[in-house]
Amino acid sequence: QVQLVESGGGLVQAGGSLRMSCAASGRTSRTYTMGWFRQVPGTEREFVAAISWSSGISSYADSVKGRFTISGDNAKSTVYLQMNSLKPEDTAVYYCAGRRGIATMSSVTYDYWGQGTQVTVSS
Repeated sequence: QVQLVESGGGLVQAGGSLRMSCAASGRTSRTYTMGWFRQVPGTEREFVAAISWSSGISSYADSVKGRFTISGDNAKSTVYLQMNSLKPEDTAVYYCAGRRGIATMSSVTYDYWGQGTQVTVSS
């Protein structure tokens, strides 16, 4: 099994920045790709970004390109999401996820999930 624990969410004003972390433990060799998703109550979970552990190749949702950056530290089994120029519409619960295959934008293809952390952007 793989356990994922997010940290770093919180309340920030529009235009501000937050950096979130996701620490993986357990059989981390089973996670080839790590991703971040977000969800607003009553809506589907939305892809934000993903990164391949081995190649470092990353992908982003159009809504966050140029503002968010995903990165990983293999030695620490930790993935980060740097969020800049935050907007009120970025408000959501953010989830870290892992999967054994290549990156996809579909939440149903991810095998492991963190508990989620709230990000609130005030206008």
